[in-house]
Amino acid sequence: MKDVSHSDRRGFLRRSIAIVPAATAFGAGGVTGAALAQATTPAAAPVPAAASSAPPTPYTPVYFNADEWKFVQAAVARLIPSDDAGPGAIEAGVPEFIDRQMEGAFGHAATWYIQGPFVEVSPLFGYQKKMPPREVYRAGIAATDAYCLKQFADKPFAQLSAAQQDEVLKGLEAGSVKLDGVGATDFFGFLLQNTKEGYFSDPIHGGNKNAAAWKMIGFPGARADYADWVDRPGVKYNLPPVSIAGPQG
Repeated sequence: MKDVSHSDRRGFLRRSIAIVPAATAFGAGGVTGAALAQATTPAAAPVPAAASSAPPTPYTPVYFNADEWKFVQAAVARLIPSDDAGPGAIEAGVPEFIDRQMEGAFGHAATWYIQGPFVEVSPLFGYQKKMPPREVYRAGIAATDAYCLKQFADKPFAQLSAAQQDEVLKGLEAGSVKLDGVGATDFFGFLLQNTKEGYFSDPIHGGNKNAAAWKMIGFPGARADYADWVDRPGVKYNLPPVSIAGPQG
């Protein structure tokens, strides 16, 4: 995990979105026919303020248990912290996005071939192991917490200082932290990938709350009609981003 100054954060996130597959930006499972039809119809009128004044109900994780949930929240908060450039992963709802993915096709590796034989191959071939992502997360979190308990006076990852958490995450990324039962780089790779996806994905999947990340980088989202802007070169596009589900923010 490379050090990124606050002044470089916006540029880092702009570059990061190029790494996220286009299908993920609009939907973690791709854009279905129904979703595409919805995205290409005129945006619905905004909901009156009075109708949306009630505070949202806190998200309850479906896959992660209480200790795992604390880990995920702490880890993504360090991977994308909040600053003057924009919201962090917590404010953007990234933990909710990741939890949802664990119960979806990605978490179960539903579309992957994960049968044997299993042999060591170059990382260029991508993930080639037996465990689906949801099991990598479960084993990775448990093993990382076990490592932290030994290294930091019986404290799990979520209770470490920010500097200590960064040290552990960098060790996982580099593979210098050895985990029992799961590859450290495999675990960190999924965690970083899903954090980026949750930050930039369509809000319909739980992350990128109120399209805050899209607003920060100037991405218009799934707006269907740009006819009014075709002949206006150089004019700043000032309309808010639109989710597959409709206007955001």
